[in-house]
Amino acid sequence: MNMHTKKLSIRDYTYLLPAERIASHPLAERDTSKLLIYHNKNITEDVYRNIAKYIPENSLLIFNDTKVIEARLKFQKKTGGIIEIFCLSPGKQYPGISTALSQHEKVFWQCLIGGASKWKPGQILEKTISPITLFAKYISKHSDHFIIELSWLPVHFSFAEVLHQAGAIPLPPYIKREAEPSDSERYQTVYAHTDGSVAAPTAGLHFTPSVFEELKRKNIQTDFVTLHVGAGTFKPVKSETMEEHEMHSEYIDVSVKTIENILMNIQNKIIAVGTTSLRTIESLYWLGVKIKSNPSVSPESLGLSQWEVYDSLLENISVTDSLQALLDWTRQHHLSRLVTKTQIIIAPGYKMKIVNALITNFHQPQSTLLLLVAAMLGEEWKTVYNYAMENNFRFLSYGDGSLLWNE
Repeated sequence: MNMHTKKLSIRDYTYLLPAERIASHPLAERDTSKLLIYHNKNITEDVYRNIAKYIPENSLLIFNDTKVIEARLKFQKKTGGIIEIFCLSPGKQYPGISTALSQHEKVFWQCLIGGASKWKPGQILEKTISPITLFAKYISKHSDHFIIELSWLPVHFSFAEVLHQAGAIPLPPYIKREAEPSDSERYQTVYAHTDGSVAAPTAGLHFTPSVFEELKRKNIQTDFVTLHVGAGTFKPVKSETMEEHEMHSEYIDVSVKTIENILMNIQNKIIAVGTTSLRTIESLYWLGVKIKSNPSVSPESLGLSQWEVYDSLLENISVTDSLQALLDWTRQHHLSRLVTKTQIIIAPGYKMKIVNALITNFHQPQSTLLLLVAAMLGEEWKTVYNYAMENNFRFLSYGDGSLLWNE
């Protein structure tokens, strides 16, 4: 694996994005968004409604079925000041997001705080949205988050139910407006299933039941993984080189049947719908590599750190051998699902192991998401983004998107 990735400068992965090109609202119909198709260094365009035309028969499309939680909570102090709590991820005492969301009575959460200077440690805020009364207690401050204890009455509600009742959908920071009632539907994919994200896997926002029907008619398979998108997806790269940037870590949850499906289709085209799906699928290969080198690794110890895939001496292991090792290991541990964390960073110098194409929106300048696109396209990413800019494509989460073939 090419080690120059650590030395990349984020300044080489930028472009001018005028504010007016950032979509502040979705189009009235999901599948009428524009679609840029990049294949064999040629660019064409269409709309998502027709995406099946550009995908070969027997391909396997893999979607991220995570569901955005209502992670923004607003409290008003007795003095009138507003405190906004953005629930990032559960406290370290919980083995995963699903466990934390299923808690009753109280939960500890890592949060960002708007108006934190007006809130003293130990002070309890209260908010009632019938039938729930929610309490927030400031526990501690850390370098990049606060620990908040959230408790509620009646205690029979789960924390997921509390958020659904009392919280708001957290729109990305570059959408400069308050969330509207329509966002609770439109900032969610039609197949969203598993609660846990604080940001939508936006590539999937364009897919509708009729698009899925078209895919099925063409004998294009679909399958699902879960990666809960954290706020780290918006974390700007501020370091001079990528070596100094800490990539966010996220939970992945993949059915053993889905791993089997990928293995059975390795000779066909495997297409990731979204950067989160791609990171999950590529992580599977490297998890298999780790197991090949250490078959006794425990489920608790399995995971991927940021640079591990670049430091690995075992990358000549075939995809088939890697995935088979991963499957054998899950059976050995009697697992029906693989749940672990990945911190994989995919940037120029990385060679895709499993994924042949990526369906994705247009991403922010100097972001790790743009680096991922550049890993797939090389310098051609500039050609794609120039075309999108010159041909009136809409950018970022509520914008248009692309089908990019790995050259």
